[in-house]
Amino acid sequence: MTKKKNKNLSLLLFVAPALVVYIIFKLFPAISGVFYSMTDWNGLNKNYHFVGLNNFLEIFQDTDFWKSMFFTLKYVVVMVFAANILALLLAVGIESRRKAKGFFRTLFYMPNMISMIIGGYMWTFIFTKVCYYLADNWGLKFLDKSWIGDPKYSFLAIIIVSAWGSVGYLMIIYMAALQGVPAFLIEAAKLDGASSWQSFWRVTFPMIRHGVTICIFWTLNSAFQVFDVIYSLTGGGPGRATQSVAINIYEEAFTGNIRFGYATAKSTVLFLAVLLITAVQLSVMKRREQEL
Repeated sequence: MTKKKNKNLSLLLFVAPALVVYIIFKLFPAISGVFYSMTDWNGLNKNYHFVGLNNFLEIFQDTDFWKSMFFTLKYVVVMVFAANILALLLAVGIESRRKAKGFFRTLFYMPNMISMIIGGYMWTFIFTKVCYYLADNWGLKFLDKSWIGDPKYSFLAIIIVSAWGSVGYLMIIYMAALQGVPAFLIEAAKLDGASSWQSFWRVTFPMIRHGVTICIFWTLNSAFQVFDVIYSLTGGGPGRATQSVAINIYEEAFTGNIRFGYATAKSTVLFLAVLLITAVQLSVMKRREQEL
C-alpha cells in the first residue's frame, strides 16, 4: 500500500508543473468566464452588475451569432471530411513507398510549423496576385475568380488554406497508426486473394480506428475554434458571409461597443455545443472500436 502511494505521489509530482499551468491558464479562466457571462462587465471597468441569464436570452435573438454558428457548423463538417480523407490518403501513399519516406513526411508536415496567421497572409497573396497572373498569362481561366471577395469562393479558399495547414499533422497520426498494423495480416489477406482496396478496407482500416477517433476529435475541436485562418484571409467578410463564432465573439468583446460579459456568454454557448458534439462523437467512435 505504501509503495502504491509513493508511486502515485511521484507521478503527481511529475505532472504537477503542467497541472498548475493548466489550472491557472485554462481551468480558472473557464470557471470565471461562466460567472462573467452573467454580468454586464465591459472588460475594463471594475464595476459591473449581475444580470443573471439575460445575456443568454439575448443570444437567442442575435441573428449574427446564429449565422456565424451555421457557418462554423458548415466549416466543421467540410473540414472533418476533407482534412481526414486527405491526411489518410497521404499517410497510406507515403507508407506504401520504399524510399524517400522522410522527405515526403517533412514536406507535407512543414505547413503545420507555420503560424496560420502568416499562412493566411501568404495565401492571400496567392489568391489575389498569383491566381490572376496564372489566369492572364498561362490561360488558367478557372483561377480567375474573386477568391476572397466573393462569398461563393471565399468559403472554398478558407477550406483550402485550413486543410493545407492541418493535413500534415493528421497525416503523422495516421502514419503512426498504420505502422502499428501487423504486416502478416495484410500478407494473409493478399494470399486469400484480396485486392489492395479490400485489404485496406477489411484489414487495415479497422486496425487504425483508434487513430481515426483521435484525428476526428482533434479536427472537431480545432474547427469549432477556427479564428486565425478566417481572420487573416477574409476577416469574416465579405460582410459577415465567412464569420465564424470565434470571430463573432472577438468582435463583441474587443471591437465597437465592448460587451465582455455578453461575449463570454457566447463563449459559454460555444463551449457547451463543442462539449456535446465531442461527447457524442467519442461515444459513437469508441462503441465501434469495441465492436471490432
